[in-house]
Amino acid sequence: MNVYQKLNLAREKFHAAEIKKSGHNKFAGYYYFELGDFVVPALQIFKEVGLTSVIRFEQNIATMDIVNNEKPEDRISITSPMSEAALKGCHPVQNLGAVETYIRRYLWVAALEIVEHDALDSAEPVKDAPKKDEPKAAPKTEHKAAPKAVGLNDDQKLMIKVLKEFAGNMSDEKELKELWGENLPKIEAIEAADPAAHEDLKEHFRQTRTKLKEKK
Repeated sequence: MNVYQKLNLAREKFHAAEIKKSGHNKFAGYYYFELGDFVVPALQIFKEVGLTSVIRFEQNIATMDIVNNEKPEDRISITSPMSEAALKGCHPVQNLGAVETYIRRYLWVAALEIVEHDALDSAEPVKDAPKKDEPKAAPKTEHKAAPKAVGLNDDQKLMIKVLKEFAGNMSDEKELKELWGENLPKIEAIEAADPAAHEDLKEHFRQTRTKLKEKK
């Protein structure tokens, strides 16, 4: 088999496997794959079908080479633009590590055709249509309608993941509060794009603060 046939077989085996999604957005009500959920099963499947994956990062682009073990020159390359976490209060190397982890996840998602939850699906709840015998409420003119949530972009998704990661590494409540305050403009942008994701992030910080209080 060539590399394309092997990759299709690997995708078939992956989607036939029962792999649990450990990521959970409580407010939007959906589960998603964390990187650790699928990397080990994916590598095992690649080994079975005779494929090897190699990921490399450059300044502007990340690449996953999927190589046919029987014929190494037979390969597929999947690429993704690099991004920046730009998380204030954290060392540049920590931001770089967070970016590489997130981009690595995206490359695997593309390679295995993993179906992800669309943030737009949960950005705005669907309202029930009014019943026929129920009079429609008169339109309110005194308040302007709030802008519709547009969903998170990739940088905002990365920001949420990085904030959660570093919140867990804070040693006290003061550091946690500073982490939130220093990144408040970006957090507010997340709230405007996806209120549910913002609430999920706030809840994560609340739980982290509670754990820090218990350690005292």
